Amino acid sequence: MAEALVGIIMGSKSDLEAMQPCMDQLDEFGVPYEVVIASAHRTPDKVHAWAGDAAERGMRVIVAAAGKAAHLGGVVAAYTPLPVITVPMKTSDLGGLDSLLSMVQMPSGVPVACVAINGAKNAAILAVQMMGTSDSVMREKIVAFKRQMAE
Repeated sequence: MAEALVGIIMGSKSDLEAMQPCMDQLDEFGVPYEVVIASAHRTPDKVHAWAGDAAERGMRVIVAAAGKAAHLGGVVAAYTPLPVITVPMKTSDLGGLDSLLSMVQMPSGVPVACVAINGAKNAAILAVQMMGTSDSVMREKIVAFKRQMAE
């Protein structure tokens, strides 16, 4: 398999189903990715190690999905120079609003991009758009995708 360009990290196995549209969209674009399950609260050392060397492993964008307190994206962003896109997971308590608000209230100097609650597909599209700013192959994938949407 080709070297992963997108890293997908989620706080729990229970997030896999909601994140499947992200993986499906990356598959459609032909963009290699890797998936890891690691919690900012339960396995912080694993998150640190994975995010800390993601750029050296060839990744160009990270997508982080989490629910409730949803600190995962911010913690990942603290350990990597790569852009981080966060996906707030829908929760049983507040419908995902808790996750969304946690993600958009990042402190100065630690930005993350944030898509809609359970917006996994858009996270994949945004990741490819980000890579397309410096990669004509990725940019053409987005151009073709948008052309197809317009038809």
